[in-house]
Amino acid sequence: MSARVLPERPLPGHAVCLDLRTAGAYDPDAVVRAALDAPQPGGERRFLVLDEADRLVSHQLLYERLSSYGPAHIVCLAVEVRGERSVRRTLTLRPPAAGVLWVFGTTEEGVPAEAVLRPLVDVLSTPEVFDAVLRALGEVVHGVAVPAVRVLEHDLTDEARARAWRQAVEGLTGPEVPAGTASADQVPPALALLLDEGLPRSLADHRWLPAQGRAGLRLATCDEAVQDAVDGYHRVRGAAGLLTGAGRTVDLPGDIERVAGELERFRIAVADAFAAAGGSRLTVEHRGVLRDRGIELPEMPREISRAGIVPALRDHTHELIGKGLPLRSVAARLAALSARTAPVGSASRLARLDAICGPERLRRLGGRYPFTAGGSRPVAFAVTGLLALLAGVWPVLGWVLGPAVGVLAAGLAHLMLRRRPNRSPDGRIDGGGAAGAAPRLFGGVLGGLVGAGLGQFLGLPLWAGAVALVVSVAAVVLLALRDWSRAVDDWWARADPEDAWRILREVQSLVVTTAVHDWLFAEVRHHCSAGAGAVARLLRGLADTADAHGRGPSPARGPGYAYAPSAESDDAAEGGFRRESAGPPVPDSGTSSWSWEDWDKGADDVWSDMDEELPSPVRPSAPPANGSPYASDPFGPSDPFGPSDPFGPSDAFGASDPFGPSGPVGPAGPFGTSAPSDRDPAAAGGGAAWAGPAVGPEPVPAPAWLERRYGDGGPLLVDTLVGDLVAGTLLILDRCWAGIERDPGAVVPAVHEERIAELLDETRVRLERDVAASPPPRYDGLRDQDALAGLAAFTDRSDRPDAARLTGVAPDAVARLVLAEDDPARTVALCGPEHMRLLSHDPLAARQVRFVPEAMRRGAAGDDIWRGIAEDVVWTGAGRHAGILRLVPLRADVVHTVRAEEAGEP
Repeated sequence: MSARVLPERPLPGHAVCLDLRTAGAYDPDAVVRAALDAPQPGGERRFLVLDEADRLVSHQLLYERLSSYGPAHIVCLAVEVRGERSVRRTLTLRPPAAGVLWVFGTTEEGVPAEAVLRPLVDVLSTPEVFDAVLRALGEVVHGVAVPAVRVLEHDLTDEARARAWRQAVEGLTGPEVPAGTASADQVPPALALLLDEGLPRSLADHRWLPAQGRAGLRLATCDEAVQDAVDGYHRVRGAAGLLTGAGRTVDLPGDIERVAGELERFRIAVADAFAAAGGSRLTVEHRGVLRDRGIELPEMPREISRAGIVPALRDHTHELIGKGLPLRSVAARLAALSARTAPVGSASRLARLDAICGPERLRRLGGRYPFTAGGSRPVAFAVTGLLALLAGVWPVLGWVLGPAVGVLAAGLAHLMLRRRPNRSPDGRIDGGGAAGAAPRLFGGVLGGLVGAGLGQFLGLPLWAGAVALVVSVAAVVLLALRDWSRAVDDWWARADPEDAWRILREVQSLVVTTAVHDWLFAEVRHHCSAGAGAVARLLRGLADTADAHGRGPSPARGPGYAYAPSAESDDAAEGGFRRESAGPPVPDSGTSSWSWEDWDKGADDVWSDMDEELPSPVRPSAPPANGSPYASDPFGPSDPFGPSDPFGPSDAFGASDPFGPSGPVGPAGPFGTSAPSDRDPAAAGGGAAWAGPAVGPEPVPAPAWLERRYGDGGPLLVDTLVGDLVAGTLLILDRCWAGIERDPGAVVPAVHEERIAELLDETRVRLERDVAASPPPRYDGLRDQDALAGLAAFTDRSDRPDAARLTGVAPDAVARLVLAEDDPARTVALCGPEHMRLLSHDPLAARQVRFVPEAMRRGAAGDDIWRGIAEDVVWTGAGRHAGILRLVPLRADVVHTVRAEEAGEP
């Protein structure tokens, strides 16, 4: 068997391919067992078997075993080896369940057999083409036909494929970003309650500090002391406080000192509660400790619960991914959320408590501030002198009344100083002060004498002097009351005892915040922090795995046949990989274009060498010693899919080996590297050996019937790949939420990293196979269908772009080929001119299958191109090949059916 002919890995929904040509290398029974173990969806069992034409009968039991486990459809690709002129097959390979395609010419000049068979296997393994070919074989004589093919292949250049894959992986993972911060307006409501330190509505009326508790008593005492100080201030600041004895019983400094003391004791009580219940988890013992210290905790509010955290995290993660953020950006935001919601215990609130009600603030509250009244001294001197001058204009009496007004102003200033509010009645506390009595006295005496002299000179009437005296005395008294009130207010503002109320409110708010978020929500916050951290680490691990796994060498591409000469090969120029489109067939090449009129020409020449054995097609030489099917393994000596097998237990293909356990086949498996057959001339006589994708220095020509068209990638290629990877990542995360709900610390990133490796492999295989035109395999194991309902655009990948927008290659050539009228000359028969006498003479007996990938007709442009398409075109769901497969039946005497009793053992 040759790993270069069969697909590198079985494709979901495609026919299972197996190769029975090199039975000497391993037990053929193991090949059949592995093929039978390969799961096929929908109960449909399709097998595409490569065999040598002269071994169909000897392998009878193998074919019977393929169809022994229920209905099975088999298409056998029989390769002519020894120049046979007839084919013998068993009853098992008869229609309608089976058919045989006899391939005579598998070699062309400079084109190895594998380069001819591999694209043919790719086409026939597609389920739609497989079924159409089997139906067509059922309509030809004996169900045996020779294929004539013309195929167009639309693909990407190696550079475009590598660039698109690199950009897709980068679009999935993203660059490293700082963690940043998490805000309440960017997360679901269930998580926002943990970030904004708000109070749930159901707890708005709860009394956190009951009056009978220790902290509640301190709070009430402090509040009462502040109220007493405020009441004394209001009694002192008016006229009664200055002119009567109402303020003599008020001790404002003592009240303020008591406020500072009670506030300090309340702070100590709260700090003691914070330190005593400083754990990150609330227990019954913690509730008792807090109750003893005067803090009463309610039950958990209905707005939040532990059970709702992981669903909220899941919705938040899906929302971030739905916005197009790469994995590392999502991980950074979840890490910030984890750090923000991590419970740190109430002891961490002590620093905030000290900032609110620390020693510095208490010292400022209890400080002694001087009492300053009377305003500016020069102004007081001038104003008092002016008023005394006005009172002294009374003739004769002005010499007494003028200076008396100055004495009155100085006396009121002295009274302010005696009754200043910053002095205790007993003199224990005195902040000192000044009222400006001396400037008023000197100004008043001087102004009164000047006024008396002026009044004596003017000789004003008595009523004018009386009016001036009244106005002067009233102004002195009113100005004194104004200065008193202003001075008291100024001192009160500097002392600011009412700040204690603000401190009490802030401390109460801190107690409520601590009680809710550090005690009540401790378990929920721990669960949220652990869950967000687990998802962040998981996403970061997935991104790292995607970078390490996805940016490595790409796997062997479907059409990438690299052909390097072996050491024994004489022609070292045959190796390489061909990128150009194949030109029309050369008339005298081994596999040429033919017509019905050519059959009778040269008949003698054709039949004259019936007894001569044609050269056998070139076979692969022995595999290299490193176990790889290639002379130079593109992935190095390790497993091409890394340490995590894409066909692990979680994959749809079951065991690590894509076709089941290796069993007797050995480590390589029946679908791994093959050893040369005893009938392989290349093994015995040298020849060319395969060296893996794109290894050979020279491009290998494609078969004459295969035309390759390469594009540089369409505008939607990268976006489609990123969308597929994002959808697969969401499905990987879907498996994680239940484990995170149970125990976030128990999440094993390695398991999910294996799954993203499988996702990358699967996506890369589809990129290699049909440029991601086919959707990812459907996943029906969602644990929570509703969770991803809002992300249908990301998880439902069935709507695919057309092939032109993926490859950058227009489908015009495919449309011209498929829409053209039937012309046998357009196809290339896989036989030489010497085999044409074996074919049927009836031109109507041939059957034709036209096949085009569905992706080539999607899109508005495709609708115009494919208008008027024939009804018999087979639209395939996947693949990069489109073309015509013509089945030409053989003559009736060329096919022989061997019954079971005549067949030998395999």
